[in-house]
Amino acid sequence: MLEPTDIIRLEDDAVVVLDQTLLPGDVRERRCTSVPALVDAIRVLAIRGAPSLGVAGAMGVALAAALGPDDVAALRAQVERAAQDLAAARPTAVNLAWGVDQALEVLDEPWDDPDELRRAVASRARAVHAEEVARCRRMGVHGAALFGPRAQLLTQCNAGALATAGYGSALGVVRTLADDGQEPHVWVPETRPLLQGSRLTAWELATDGIAHTLVTDNAVAALFGEGRIDVVVVGADRIAANGDV
Repeated sequence: MLEPTDIIRLEDDAVVVLDQTLLPGDVRERRCTSVPALVDAIRVLAIRGAPSLGVAGAMGVALAAALGPDDVAALRAQVERAAQDLAAARPTAVNLAWGVDQALEVLDEPWDDPDELRRAVASRARAVHAEEVARCRRMGVHGAALFGPRAQLLTQCNAGALATAGYGSALGVVRTLADDGQEPHVWVPETRPLLQGSRLTAWELATDGIAHTLVTDNAVAALFGEGRIDVVVVGADRIAANGDV
């Protein structure tokens, strides 16, 4: 099974991401040793998915702090400039700016020691990652309780570990079912034009050994017509208070 640190992790001098542009044919990490390198990874979709982008934003702030000068005032200024660049990498990705802000909150405290500031920002970035994974695991437990054994599920696009930095929202439900021995089967539409279904979701399910069938987008209506789908489970960027998605 994919681990959260396989998707994205913060090292002392880099943010390392699994390059999603190369999947499924080439499983390779992309090592971002500067904020501009991470911004480029975000822009080209090497790291994608709202929760994963939030984690990347927080880790990017931590990377800026790690690479900054020892003067605290100058360090703050450099981190704040880097934060603006990170948030602008995908202006429509609300989670990206949110993750940046989460890490920036650490700068609001009074700091005299630049190394303590760096450690605090890094700790906050890693906490953002851990909290995201924990949320997905809880969603998986709640969602799995709705379905019985050998459920036939349809998903769309990619709402798995790749998109959420470690476990998955929609695929988190599937993973929990599989872990519980419920033997789910997933119908995976290709999801044109970027093929997040055929390139990413199918790859994740194969990596985890979960039964699945890749189909063309056009085949979904036929599957419904034949009664071969029990439930649709997808990720949602936003859920309103009244339940609208």
